Amino acid sequence: MSGPVMKLLLRRLLTLIPTLILVSLLLFCILRMLPVDPAAMSLPPNATNAEIEAMRIEMGLDKPLIQQYGIWFGNIIHGDFGASIHYRTAVSKLVLDTLPATIELALAAMVFATLFGVLGGLWLFYTRGGVVESVLDLGTVALLSIPEFLWGLFFMLLFGVSLDLLPFIGRLGAGVDRPETITGFLLIDSLLAGSPLTFLDAIRHMILPSVALGLSAAPPIMRILRSTLMDVYQEDYIHQARQRGISEGRILIFHALKNAFLPTLSLMGVQFGFLFGGTLLVEIIYSYPGMGNLMVDAIRNADLPIIQTVGLTYCVMVLLISMVVDVLYLVLNPKLREA
Repeated sequence: MSGPVMKLLLRRLLTLIPTLILVSLLLFCILRMLPVDPAAMSLPPNATNAEIEAMRIEMGLDKPLIQQYGIWFGNIIHGDFGASIHYRTAVSKLVLDTLPATIELALAAMVFATLFGVLGGLWLFYTRGGVVESVLDLGTVALLSIPEFLWGLFFMLLFGVSLDLLPFIGRLGAGVDRPETITGFLLIDSLLAGSPLTFLDAIRHMILPSVALGLSAAPPIMRILRSTLMDVYQEDYIHQARQRGISEGRILIFHALKNAFLPTLSLMGVQFGFLFGGTLLVEIIYSYPGMGNLMVDAIRNADLPIIQTVGLTYCVMVLLISMVVDVLYLVLNPKLREA
């Protein structure tokens, strides 16, 4: 790995630590403002005031808020995220069990958004100046105005209920055996277990929620790609290629797209971060057993340890996505490496 890439990784890792501390502090303090007593929630309904007070002391809730945060953050550094009030088990286990499902869904949605966005952006640019471009541009505005959960409901009713073409509940069908957990990622585990039927069934269950998520992320990719292509087409090397008799299609794909894709890549990183956070509602709609469902259950049961850990996990994932995109941008852009 080259020196500039290593410097960028080191700089991003150094900024990651204070960002996580700030986010965790805000998350911890805001949750403590809620009218919820974790000590009372962790005891049976018939617990006495004395038992509740003893539990408060045991959980450290009698200490000042900043001291409570210090204890919680210190435990996190040692890998102890606490125990769930509702599930009575380690929060880290619950998050690790559900995180792979959310990552798989977000990645599938991003693959669809990238393909749909890049192809749509090329089509928008190729039809520039005509009636087709105006129609497509209006279509992107319409796509931008529809949130992912509405797409999810629409696809469920159309393709799941009315046409009965695709499953819309869970990650696997009722009669499909789940392979032994090796990595936690269902698609990878099914391939490692030599179970193509399980793999295909998992893919079928991911189509509707991933497309619903991807459609909300694709329109900005289309529009920024079209805009950057218009800027690139003003460059001298495009005019020189045209004078050499190179076809417009080859100029677009082999000359302009390479340079126009870099700003689009930055936007894709931002969209992936939003998309990862947007899985929550879609997971609820499709009963998809990811972190979104875990978060909603935690909110319903006022399970503060889960809410804190899931919120921190979302933050870490978004920061890691941003770091990966920055590294890719540096690798693909020689000018930045030289600078």
